Amino acid sequence: MMGKFHAYAKLLRLPGLGGLAIPPVFGAISVGIYDIHRLTILFLIGCMATIFGFVLNDYADVELDSLVEELKSKPLVNGSIPRKNAVAIVVISVILSFFFIALLWKNETIDELKFAAIVSMSIAGILGTIYNLYGKKIAGSDFMVATSMAFLFLFGALSFSKPNLLTWVIFLLTFNQTLHMNAVEGGIKDADHDYIMGVKNIALTAGVEVKGSKISIPWHFKLFGMAIRLFSAFLIFVPFIYGLKYYIWQILIILALILLVLYLEIKLLWMKKFDRKEIRKTISIAAFSRYAIVPFMLISKAGYAAIFLAIFPIAWYILFSPLSGVKLFQPEM
Repeated sequence: MMGKFHAYAKLLRLPGLGGLAIPPVFGAISVGIYDIHRLTILFLIGCMATIFGFVLNDYADVELDSLVEELKSKPLVNGSIPRKNAVAIVVISVILSFFFIALLWKNETIDELKFAAIVSMSIAGILGTIYNLYGKKIAGSDFMVATSMAFLFLFGALSFSKPNLLTWVIFLLTFNQTLHMNAVEGGIKDADHDYIMGVKNIALTAGVEVKGSKISIPWHFKLFGMAIRLFSAFLIFVPFIYGLKYYIWQILIILALILLVLYLEIKLLWMKKFDRKEIRKTISIAAFSRYAIVPFMLISKAGYAAIFLAIFPIAWYILFSPLSGVKLFQPEM
């Protein structure tokens, strides 16, 4: 029974939902929404959207994943969860997404902004579906999933108000972070087996190659990864330059987090030895550092509740990781 529970927790990416499902919440806060009831519903919508994407991806990749020894432990590959159950989860997640949207807008008029929010959610769903079903056959498909996640964030803002400068900055940050997570981090982490599966992605196209225990990362791919990080670092300070209130201690914390992310980026891109456990650990620490930056940007708007949002993803991860049967900071991804 516990094995089955662990399998479903892995399939749903339960430990990671605290960070992956938070973008719509940030979108709402960026336009001045702080009501815990509404923010909770937005988080649930983010959870459904995230579950939809990951489960659909696992369903589409079952045959490819079965070609790689390390991926044979995935629930759909080893048969611990039937594929038909994955289809049911995908359908249910879509139904629940629209149920929570209806709950979010209960007794409210569907105006132009809410219509735009529905369009934004639809774009996110369509691009996410294309990526999950055909992404491995299209080099550069990482831009699709990055756009999908950015529009999921935008849904949270458009649900209540017109986006402002802060909204568009976080929109771009969400795009950058997702693009980096898939194209750079994922490309390096899976470089030893993606070619076996016939994957066409930016990393392999750029010449990232694993031979035995050694990994070779071309300079232009390093430049690509660093450019995303440095552009994000610049974007973070744009709202403050144009009038967003701040505290000195807040800026110092943001600077420290940026430096940590850049350090981890250099460590990842300049590694010589291919060690998947070490790569996973580096990616995990970088992810939680990134998740904390946006909440600290929102201090003047959300108050000290923003600090809660900064620690929420890692607290969620620590709380729910045991339920998936994996070691902390060693996600099976």
